[in-house]
Amino acid sequence: MSLDGIFLRCIKSELEEKLIGAKVDKVYQPSTEELVLSLRTRGFGGVKLLLSTRANNPRVHITSTSYENPASPPMLCMLLRKRLGGSTVTSIRQDRCDRTLFFDFLATNEMGDKENLSIAIEIMAQYSNAILIGPNGQVIDALKRVDFSKSSKRLVLPGVQYELPPKQDKFDLFETDVKEITEKIKEEKTKNLSSALLSLIMGISPIVSREIALPFENKYVSELTDNDFKKLEEILNKLKEEYKDGTKSFYLLKDSTGKPFDFSFMPITQYGTEMEVEVFSSSAEILDEFYGRRDAADRMANKTSDLRKLLQNTKERIARKTENQRVELEKCADREILRISAELLNANLYRLEKGAEYYDLENYYDENKIMRVKVSPALSPAQNSQKYFKEYKKTYTAEKKLTEQIETGLLDMQYIDSVLDLLSRAESEKEVSLIREELVETGYLKNKNKEKIKKNGTVKQQKKTAPLPPIEYETTDGFTVLVGRNNVQNDKLSLKQAAKEDMWLHTKDFPGSHVILKAKDGQISDEAIEDAAIIAAVNSTAKDAQKVPVNYTLAKNLKKPTGAKPGKVIYHVYNTMYITPDEDAANKMRKK
Repeated sequence: MSLDGIFLRCIKSELEEKLIGAKVDKVYQPSTEELVLSLRTRGFGGVKLLLSTRANNPRVHITSTSYENPASPPMLCMLLRKRLGGSTVTSIRQDRCDRTLFFDFLATNEMGDKENLSIAIEIMAQYSNAILIGPNGQVIDALKRVDFSKSSKRLVLPGVQYELPPKQDKFDLFETDVKEITEKIKEEKTKNLSSALLSLIMGISPIVSREIALPFENKYVSELTDNDFKKLEEILNKLKEEYKDGTKSFYLLKDSTGKPFDFSFMPITQYGTEMEVEVFSSSAEILDEFYGRRDAADRMANKTSDLRKLLQNTKERIARKTENQRVELEKCADREILRISAELLNANLYRLEKGAEYYDLENYYDENKIMRVKVSPALSPAQNSQKYFKEYKKTYTAEKKLTEQIETGLLDMQYIDSVLDLLSRAESEKEVSLIREELVETGYLKNKNKEKIKKNGTVKQQKKTAPLPPIEYETTDGFTVLVGRNNVQNDKLSLKQAAKEDMWLHTKDFPGSHVILKAKDGQISDEAIEDAAIIAAVNSTAKDAQKVPVNYTLAKNLKKPTGAKPGKVIYHVYNTMYITPDEDAANKMRKK
């Protein structure tokens, strides 16, 4: 974990400078694993302090990111507002060089008396937590309550005395003589130097331990000389001196595609020219940059997990049903034999007798070749003929119905794929709510809150979510491009809002949003069509492909099939362009 104890020490130093004396204005809880404290500071204005306990990106820092909050605040959020509202930040503490930070507040209780409260933020991967502690040291509540069924190490429940996480058997670099540390490292002869450093020094991450070991080529401890250990002592003493009071420079590593790869409080040289290094002046900026996009994706994934699971299960059920229908349809392929058997029996009634198990008859449909027709001995030839005719008519009807059912199943799976794609790109809880309402209207989801009963017994209909505008882009030569956020909006955008001379675009054979390129005075440039095709590719399941076919046609050529689900249109006149999706280019064109 890059956010190690020394990095947290640097964060603490930065937070002390800005937050000591700050007033808690409001508390928000965007998700079950996050808290945001809105603070009024002296000299820095209003700031937002993020406390995240997500397993893959736990952290604490001032953030400039806007977080969407649920319509109704959770119970813990209400409790924190009640206990911390109007309180003052008095101090920020760190447990040695471990990844636990304490925020102390001077608050006012219900009786008007002053009381000291604390929030402990524990940065420990999947065990990360944010805990409100009362003046008596007892837990008031926590983001993640822990009992013995979940952890045998300690309880985190209201009313229980707060205990620090289990101590690590490591040296605190800032409280221990470096000589003592190096003497202990010498005992780790079977380890390479970076592993020995990682196992013995508290508060350093793997990337930092590798950087310290870099001048020694990360040799095994047994291979190091006395001069090597003297040099190691110098490096550790320098590290101790430089970062004991934090730092003003933070280093972000990006790979060849520009994607954030790792970060540190110290310069990182171990990757050579493979990584681009960007320097930030605050921990808040670098953490927002590193976690921003990933955090938003994780948050939306959590909020849409129930819908995605429902849709995947529904799709699998439809796929199994469709496959069974295909098997049944294959059985109907021999129905012509049933008809011919019936006709041959009927044509030879005058010479056939009851009681035979089969008849060998001339098949006048196949050059009078002999065809053996199996029959029931208990039935007369005429009854056997009628039986074959009846089975023929039955398979004829079954074939027609099965063909229709298979087509319906395929369309249902296409629709589900389109909804899954839209969910994967949803950016806000409101977008998810609109998709949820669409699934209710199409029958894939039950509306559990359709009606609410007022206290006086009258029925109050649940309000629908207000629609959002389409996502808007502007091409490099100034044309407006609109992109649907859900299938209902796709229909409205393509069939109602688009003018006849506007261009409609959509990825061929891939689920994606409807894209409308607005014409100017009835004209559209080739450059604008290419930009719009990139936007269509990026807003589809093909966004990671190398070459994507994108169909485009005038909006006047679109038609809505009768009874089709939202987002389904047909067209017969169109062109196809092959495009390479470029998310960065699309983001530059997007209007905020």
